[in-house]
Amino acid sequence: MSLSLFSLSGKRVLVTGGTQGIGYAIANGLGKAGATVLVNARNQEKLNQCITALRSEGIDAGGALFDVTNAESVKEAITHIETTIGPIDILVNNAGIIRRAPAEELPEADWNEVILTNLTAPFMVSKYVGQHMIKRKSGKIINICSLMSELGRDTVSAYAAAKGGIKMLTRNLATEWAHHNIQINGIGPGYIATPINTSYREEGNPLNDYIISRTPAGRWGSPEDLVGAAVFLASEASDFVNGQIIYVDGGLLTSFGKPFKQ
Repeated sequence: MSLSLFSLSGKRVLVTGGTQGIGYAIANGLGKAGATVLVNARNQEKLNQCITALRSEGIDAGGALFDVTNAESVKEAITHIETTIGPIDILVNNAGIIRRAPAEELPEADWNEVILTNLTAPFMVSKYVGQHMIKRKSGKIINICSLMSELGRDTVSAYAAAKGGIKMLTRNLATEWAHHNIQINGIGPGYIATPINTSYREEGNPLNDYIISRTPAGRWGSPEDLVGAAVFLASEASDFVNGQIIYVDGGLLTSFGKPFKQ
């Protein structure tokens, strides 16, 4: 087998919500595999900082400023990219939010915002990117799912509903578009160490202790742990892989926890 199967040279990737955390790590990893990277965001300052950081590592990177939750904005942005920059060969639907509250207390506005951002937006971006991929008879779409695509947990009813939905959206789009030579798959991150959960990861924090004890690998994941799966799903190596979710979770979904020491 040739490692050229994993090369992304000559490919263009769009990563939504890619200025930090998981999105940035995937954008960086795909760029280092040879892809030209377009990072989407709503904040121009953060976008500029992200592009500067990627370029400092030798990656061919640019920005795409638009709101993934606004259908007209999505349509205009994708049309602009396709007609003036070039074809989007790979789409990574990463943008997402979470609102935590017990289900009986969760405001409907928060529910709607999470569903719109985490489920409806990936559908809309996939729809408008997919229209061009269908014409070219080629494309890769990677949806960022979650452990909550499979498991429930208190205070995250909207997030779990959206992530369960994107798992099924992945499978349904794969079913519809496979005959166009388009592969749609997902990555399900486990508990990943990012700036938004720094306080949870302090030693002695009950949540930190629980996650480490629940995960057979015995640690939080890093955003970089997701890069290998992303490169695989973006490359020719996965041309006959469709509708699958790869869980990158240190073994959490497969086990009750780390083995007891005898």
